[in-house]
Amino acid sequence: MHETPDPVDGFQDSVGQGQVPDGAILDALRGVVDPELGLDIVDLGMVRGYHVTDSGKVDIEVALTVVGCPLRSQIETDTKSALLSIPQVTEVDIQVGYMSQDERSALMDRVRLRTSQSPPATQIGDRTRVIAVASGKGGVGKSSVTVNLAVALARGGLTVGLLDADIWGFSVPRMMGVDGELRGNPDRKIVPIERSVGTGMVKIISMGFLASEDSAIMWRGLMLAKALDQFLKDVAWGDLDYLLIDMPPGTGDVQMGLAKMLPRTEVIIVTTPPVAAQKVASRAASMARKNYLRLAGVIENMTAFVCDHGETYPLFGSGGGVRLSQELGVPLIGAIPIDGSVARSGDLGTPVALDPKNPIALVFDQIAARITTEISPMREMSGCSARMIDRVEQALEHAKP
Repeated sequence: MHETPDPVDGFQDSVGQGQVPDGAILDALRGVVDPELGLDIVDLGMVRGYHVTDSGKVDIEVALTVVGCPLRSQIETDTKSALLSIPQVTEVDIQVGYMSQDERSALMDRVRLRTSQSPPATQIGDRTRVIAVASGKGGVGKSSVTVNLAVALARGGLTVGLLDADIWGFSVPRMMGVDGELRGNPDRKIVPIERSVGTGMVKIISMGFLASEDSAIMWRGLMLAKALDQFLKDVAWGDLDYLLIDMPPGTGDVQMGLAKMLPRTEVIIVTTPPVAAQKVASRAASMARKNYLRLAGVIENMTAFVCDHGETYPLFGSGGGVRLSQELGVPLIGAIPIDGSVARSGDLGTPVALDPKNPIALVFDQIAARITTEISPMREMSGCSARMIDRVEQALEHAKP
């Protein structure tokens, strides 16, 4: 039996193939798709080897991901049918094996790569910079960072989408001081709730507009992924400069769903000074990279407490943000001191970044400025081919008699 090389590099022809045309075996097997993973068994590396006798019999070894795979029967049936569709093949004998841990890891890497290269269509425009604000654990102030960063960007005259993807622990509506019922437009798309900020605008979507603040959202896997899917595909976001996504803490279904639906997402990791928080945050960064998402940088929250007479007290230690940024090889975008006004303003629905006289607002302004100029600057589409073609079409339309 011919042992096949890495599926990314392709296969060589097996010896003794008789009258079977070159490439016919692999071409047929590419029509056998794993129903769960959505890729064919050749690209997934599930075909370990095959041999074709002069009489037209195909002996093939297929490796399933796990023992007791519920799709075994279907994959065997589909493999046999695909091979027997080749006129010169007279018989098929399938030997089923099972992948090692290393083979499964390689398979998932291929799935993530292919997924990142073929994302589904969403309502997020091509020029919009998408930033997921993530953390390894709860309690580090991720949501308050996301909300105040959105406000700081909008104060600069930008249009910012704010997607509350923390389905279970939604808090954005209260922090932004907005409520209301989501409505549809004539195109059957959901219209986000808007809040004007200076000359800019924040457009907000959250489960908090669909459920009461005291309701427990008891959803798992598919339901979480479907909610995120609708927030990205069925919301009329319009023309956004930035879309900030307040991620749930950890490394779960929402994170994997986002990587699949918006692979151009950039990730900012929020951590606090302690080493323990830094180590947990590094797991969120690791998941982002495994899903081929760009790590844009680190923000350290609750850096230190500064009292009224100017003394600084590092209540939770120091250096966590610097250590994490150095470990990941990304910039430390900013460090936010401990200040009671952040929590108070969030409870009142008046984010601290709205008050230009507050020193913490200045910190968020500096972080926003660094993002727009250095970390993730806006895309200028005026020179792109698509925009040029659009302008030509508009000119031709106006030139019609």
